[in-house]
Amino acid sequence: MSPEYPFDEGATARAVVDDDGILVEWNAGARRLLGWPAAEVVGRPAAELLAGGDHGGHDAPEGPRWDGVLTLRHHNGGTVSVWLLAHRRPPENGTPGSWILLTPLEGDAPRSPDDPLDTAALVQSPCALAIYDDRLRLRRINAAMEEIIGLPEERVRGLRLSEMSGRAQTADSERHLHRVLTTGRGHDVRTYLEVGGDGGVAAWLARMAPVRDAAGRVLGVSVTVHDFTEQHLARERLQLVNEASIRIGTTLDVTRTAQELADVCVPALADFVSVDLLDPAEPGGDPFNGPPTLPVHLRRAAHRSINPGSPEAVAKPGQVDLYPASSPQADSLLVGHTIVASTATDDLSEWLSWDKARAQRIKEYGIHSTMSVPIRARGLTLGVAVLTRFRRLDTFTPDDVLLAEEVTARAAVCIDNARRYSRERETALALQRSLLPRSLPRTAAVEAASRYLPAARAGVGGDWFDVIPLSGMRVAMVVGDVIGQGIQASATMGRLRTAVRTLADIDLAPDELLTHLDDLVVRLSAEAGNEGSPGEVGATCLYAVYDPISRRCTLAGAGHPAPLMTRPGGRPEQVELPAGPALGLGGLPFESTEFELPEGTVLALFTDGLVESQGRDADTGHDLLRAALAPPSDSLDEICDRVLHALLPPGGSADDVALLLARTRGLPPSQVATWDIPADPALVSPIRRQVVEQLGRWSLSAASFTAELVVSELVTNAIRYGSHPIRLRLIHDTDTLICEVSDTSHTAPHLRRAKTWDEGGRGLLLVAQLTERWGSRHTPDGKTIWAEIALLADEE
Repeated sequence: MSPEYPFDEGATARAVVDDDGILVEWNAGARRLLGWPAAEVVGRPAAELLAGGDHGGHDAPEGPRWDGVLTLRHHNGGTVSVWLLAHRRPPENGTPGSWILLTPLEGDAPRSPDDPLDTAALVQSPCALAIYDDRLRLRRINAAMEEIIGLPEERVRGLRLSEMSGRAQTADSERHLHRVLTTGRGHDVRTYLEVGGDGGVAAWLARMAPVRDAAGRVLGVSVTVHDFTEQHLARERLQLVNEASIRIGTTLDVTRTAQELADVCVPALADFVSVDLLDPAEPGGDPFNGPPTLPVHLRRAAHRSINPGSPEAVAKPGQVDLYPASSPQADSLLVGHTIVASTATDDLSEWLSWDKARAQRIKEYGIHSTMSVPIRARGLTLGVAVLTRFRRLDTFTPDDVLLAEEVTARAAVCIDNARRYSRERETALALQRSLLPRSLPRTAAVEAASRYLPAARAGVGGDWFDVIPLSGMRVAMVVGDVIGQGIQASATMGRLRTAVRTLADIDLAPDELLTHLDDLVVRLSAEAGNEGSPGEVGATCLYAVYDPISRRCTLAGAGHPAPLMTRPGGRPEQVELPAGPALGLGGLPFESTEFELPEGTVLALFTDGLVESQGRDADTGHDLLRAALAPPSDSLDEICDRVLHALLPPGGSADDVALLLARTRGLPPSQVATWDIPADPALVSPIRRQVVEQLGRWSLSAASFTAELVVSELVTNAIRYGSHPIRLRLIHDTDTLICEVSDTSHTAPHLRRAKTWDEGGRGLLLVAQLTERWGSRHTPDGKTIWAEIALLADEE
C-alpha cells in the first residue's frame, strides 16, 4: 500500500523485473492475479512464469513502454491470459535499470447504470477527458484522451495516473488529483514534457475538478487536458526577444556586442552560432550599402557553442575567412535575406566540396541544419550570423527564421551603434593626441614625466597638460580641464592650450595669464550661442612658473585642484593656493602665490579625474595620492605608474585623467654673472671686456665674439632708451648662453628694418641674426630684454 494515499494497492497487479530478467518485486495484486506468494517468485527468473516453458522466446522490448497479452502460469497449475503494461525505469543514482509490469484487476467490475462516474464522461467532447474514482483509479476516458496516451480505455481502466504514464512528472499530478479529491476544489496544472528526443517540449494544461453525486459528495475527479504547446513556444520566443533587448548592446564595443548576439541564441535557437562581420572598404569607412562582391571576406567577430571551447568553429575570433558563392553566408548576403540549408536536402554539398575543413567538422559533429541571417542596419550590410544545429534533431522552422531575424535585427542596430561609436572615438582620440604634447621638452629647470588616460566610456575629453620653456632658464607647467566630454571638449582644449602657450611666450605672470584665458573662455561661450548663459563653456586651469636660479615658484589656479609637493626627504603636502574662480565666469580676479622649492622637490599637478571617482570622495583620493607619492624614487615614470595603479579602478576612470610630475633642478651661482651698468655709453667697452673675461672663466671663449656684439647692442639700447638702474646678467647652461639686460622702463623695443641713411635701428636686427631667439618680458620693476646664444659642443 502506498505510504502517501490510503488506497488499496491490491487493485493493480504489479511486479518489477531487473535488467537480468529476475523478479525483484511482487505485490499483493500480483498474488491475487496468479496466486504465487512473493516468497516463491522474488529472486527467480520472470520467464519461469510464462506458460509453455518458452523461457527464451520473449526478448526485452525496445523503448520506454510496452503493452501486450501474455499467457502466464497460475499457482494452481492453470494458465491465465493477461494484458500487461510495462514501463522502463532507467538506472538512476546508482540503482540498476528495471521494468515495471502492471495490469488492472478491477477494470471490468460491474457498475450501476446511473453511476455518476460513468455518466460524467463526455465521450463526444473534442477535449481529452478522464474520470478517476475515489481511489484515484481510472474509470473512464474519451477518444481524445485515448489518442493522447496511446492506449485504449478497456486496457487501462482501473490504473492510477502514475501507473499509466511511468513518468516521474506524473507523481506531482497525482498529488494534485488527491488534493482535489480531498478538498472538493478544482485545480489547474501545467506540465511540460520532452518529446521526440530532440529537445522539443510539449506543454499541457490539466484542469482538475471534483465529480459529485446528487447529494454533493465527492465521488472522484475529472481531468480535461489541453495542448498549449504553441502558446508555450510563442511565449518562449517572446521571452527570447525580450532577453535579446536586455542582453545585447550593453556596451559600445563591436566585438562584445557580437558575442552577446551569439550568447543569446545558444542554446535557445541553435547549438552553435557564429557572427562574421564585413571589414570596411577603407579604414574608418562604412561597410557596404549593397551586395558585396564575391568571394566574400568576413572577419570572425564572435562565436558560441553548447560545447565548451567551441570545437566546431573553423575560424578563430579576429580571423578573416573566405566564403564563395555556394556558401550560405555569401548567398544570404547577396540576396539580402535569411537562407536555411541542410545536409538532408543536399544544399551544402557544393560548398563543402570546396571547403574540406568545414566538411570534416560537419561530419564529425553531425551538423545537419544551418540558418544564415544577414546583419543589416540603416541600409548597410554589416555581416552575417550563422545558426547551426547538431544536437537538436529538428530542423529550423519558419517560426525559427522569424525569431532569428528579429533578434539579429536588434543586434544589428547595436553593432552599428558600436561601430559608429568606435569610429568617432578613434577620430576624437586622434584629434586629442594631436593636441596634446607628444613628448615633454628637456629643460635645465625641471625633469618632467606625464600620463594621460581618456575616460573609460566617453574615450575623449578636455584634460590637458604642458611644459613650456621660458626665458631666463625658467619653465612653465600647466594642467587644465575643460568641462564636459567629447570632440567639442577636446577642440576647446586645443584652443585653450594654444592660447596658454601664446600667452606664456610673452612671459605674463600666472595671475595675468589666467585673466586673459578667462576672457577667451567667455568669448568661446558667446560664440557657442550661450551669451545668456555665461559659463556654458567652462574650464579649470593651474599655471606655475619655476625659476631654477632663484629656486622660487609662482603659481595661480582657476578652480583647479591644488598641486602636491614633496620636498627632498619630506612627506607630500598640498600647496596653499589662493582660491580662484573657474575659467568662463568673467570679471573675477585671480591671485598668485610664490614659494621656494628646494632642488629635488617633486611637484605633482593633476586633474580631478585622478582623485575623484564613484564611491570615493576627493579627500580619500588625496590621501591615496599622498600615499602613492611618498616612497622616494629616482624615476618619475615609476612614480606616475604607481599613482595610476593606486588611484584608478581596473576598468579605468569615468573621467579623463592628466598627471604631470616635475622634479626641480637648481642652477649654481657659479653659472650666473651679474653687473650693474652705469648710465654712461662710454663705459660699454669695459663691460664688454668683463663679459669676455667671464666667458673665459667659463671656457666659452669661442662664443666671445657673438656675446660681445649682443651685450654691446642690448646695453647700449638700455642706456639710450631705458631708465636706470640697468643690470646685465649672463646665464650659462650646458648648451645655451643667455644675455639679459634689465631696466625700469616699461617701453618694450620692437624690431624694424632700418633705411639706408638711418643711423639706428639695426641693433635688434643684428641680435636676431646672431642668436637662437630673443625677446622681452615685463617685470614688476620694468622690463628685461634677453637673447639666447647656442653653444657648440666643443664650447662646453
